[in-house]
Amino acid sequence: MTKQVVIATKNKGKAKDFEALFIPLGYKVVTMFEVAPELEIEETGTTFEENAVLKAETLARELGTIVIADDSGLAVDALNGEPGVYSARYAGDHDDEANMVKLLANMEHVDDAQRTARFCCCIAIAGPDFETMTVFGTCEGVIAHEKRGTNGFGYDPIFFVPSLNRMMAELTAEEKGAISHRGNAIRQLKEQLPTFMN
Repeated sequence: MTKQVVIATKNKGKAKDFEALFIPLGYKVVTMFEVAPELEIEETGTTFEENAVLKAETLARELGTIVIADDSGLAVDALNGEPGVYSARYAGDHDDEANMVKLLANMEHVDDAQRTARFCCCIAIAGPDFETMTVFGTCEGVIAHEKRGTNGFGYDPIFFVPSLNRMMAELTAEEKGAISHRGNAIRQLKEQLPTFMN
């Protein structure tokens, strides 16, 4: 029997990121589409951590099982950390194109040295019989002046990764997983997993 892990997301891009990291560990990734398609979780938190915990605990209560949730987004230094927790709905709900257009417009007069940013990811694990746990991962980069690359989702086409000299959207799923905020958070999670998955 394949072990499975429930992820509190309906975002296909996030599900793919989790699959890339969990499938090699022998887990099947199951999303809210499959287990709770009708459930809408209002993300009312003001931090990535609050939202991740809210999603994980809500779905864990609903299903009576262990659930992993993440909240992630882009924090741009020149914009005082915006779009932050509003990353997915910065210009329109989960409209990647509109979000990038708005961000680039807001960054128009920011010079290259000030365009630093990071992707942030908080992952929460919640379940019926234990205290919710969180881990945090980041990925440092620079906001480019224009889009490049077709992989990934969200702000990946305008997020330049200096260590690889490429845009996030130019990386393969494996390359992205090795350096991304979600990959870094999942690696921390992996160390804790055996305890939770028993």
